[in-house]
Amino acid sequence: MANHNELGKKGEEFAIDFLVKAGYKILEKNYRFQKAEVDIIALKGLVLAIVEVKTRSTDYFGNPQDFVNPKKIKLLLSAIDHYVVEKDLDVEVRFDIIAIIHQKKKKKLVHLKDAFLYF
Repeated sequence: MANHNELGKKGEEFAIDFLVKAGYKILEKNYRFQKAEVDIIALKGLVLAIVEVKTRSTDYFGNPQDFVNPKKIKLLLSAIDHYVVEKDLDVEVRFDIIAIIHQKKKKKLVHLKDAFLYF
């Protein structure tokens, strides 16, 4: 597996641990619909959190969250539309980004709730 794939997998595991400790129930990991992949779908109360995880080894080229582009957002929206209808859910949907800087000896995690409001 390529280094960036390993880093991404570690970041998703770190994000899941963080969410579980914060009281979220993980419903799906790497949910796929057509061309979209949703990293994490989690439930906390009546809020369905759609979480895009961005992990980088450094912020030299920018913050991890800055790499979520409009095309990715569009794909996530269509996937979650399908998911909510398919599962017949009556929930509030929120799109979050968990940005992680994962260096050898330390990790920094930022959880941006309602992140797509800023795009």
